[in-house]
Amino acid sequence: MRITRVKPFPLHADRQYMFVKVETDEGIYGIGEAGITWREWAIEGAVRHLESALVGQDSFRTEYLWQKMARNAFFPADKIICAAISAIDIALWDIKGKALNQPVYNLLGGLCRDKVVCYPHNRGDTLAELLASCRKTVSEGWRFARWGLASQGDVLEASAAVRRGVGEMEAVRDAVGPEIELCYDVHTRLDTPDAIRFCRDVERFKPFFIEDPLRSENENCYETLARHVSVPIAAGEQWATKWPFRAVIENEWIQYARIDLCIVGGITEALKVARWCEAHYIKLACHNPLGPVSTAACLHLDLASDNVGVQECPRVPGGYMQDLFPVQAPFEKGYLLPTKGPGLGIEFDESAAKKYPYRAGHAPEYHRLDGSFTNW
Repeated sequence: MRITRVKPFPLHADRQYMFVKVETDEGIYGIGEAGITWREWAIEGAVRHLESALVGQDSFRTEYLWQKMARNAFFPADKIICAAISAIDIALWDIKGKALNQPVYNLLGGLCRDKVVCYPHNRGDTLAELLASCRKTVSEGWRFARWGLASQGDVLEASAAVRRGVGEMEAVRDAVGPEIELCYDVHTRLDTPDAIRFCRDVERFKPFFIEDPLRSENENCYETLARHVSVPIAAGEQWATKWPFRAVIENEWIQYARIDLCIVGGITEALKVARWCEAHYIKLACHNPLGPVSTAACLHLDLASDNVGVQECPRVPGGYMQDLFPVQAPFEKGYLLPTKGPGLGIEFDESAAKKYPYRAGHAPEYHRLDGSFTNW
């Protein structure tokens, strides 16, 4: 079964999305999704470059094609190229499953669980609104609450944000009780001294994990953090390929791997990282802020992996973009359920894409009180 076309679809609905459709000479198509929001035009260019190396290739050769895409320009693939590779690779696994009439999870080893526990995104401009959001999701059956380090307008002053975050953690724990797991996302907004202080201060509230407490450029900084804190740490959502995960896995500096299947290199690369984590008793908490394809891809990896902690799922499948994806992953009361159809088990209606014309955008910008730039 040969690849005939690779088609990028940069779209805008509630946010920017980048989907990629891979077509074959037997009429079977696969759908993938790329991460790195606000860089869709760059990823579209990368997809078009990669297409010339893929047309005519056997679509079943997922490992070979991954190596070809990642290494065929001499310079190793990173971030933007990897996001494009991720989308194409996910689509190739979708094709393989459809051609073999099997769900992707069966191709990855078969079911390790009957369902996958998820966490939502809780929000609130005030503490009262945050508590109401957490109580609402708990009443809907979710076993987790999750929110993140907040700014005041476009100012995020680390010391004030840490104090506010500690207060929120105490209030949410009191509101939802001891049985609900709490995940707190620092979103790479702190440097090491403030991250240490925050992690120590919230330890008494027994968080499930603290997510991305440090910037991601230097993964070795997690060694310093690990020496000073006892709370479980989750990291990795910004890392492309297996290589940035090497030190944190081998040295066991994290307890949860935030693999983003739409950035790391697709299912092919995510599977390698996941199995590597298993050898070190590191659990998966796959990053998934994106669309229905990302959710489905994460679901299949989770279903076929033993070492799953929780799955991010801020957008309940079937509740958005239903015309573009008329069949999405099953979901019920805080859990993703196994898909029924072959491949990823979702459907893509290309004709609906015109309803979502792409609009370029930029991430919000945060600053410290002194005017210096800081991470959003």
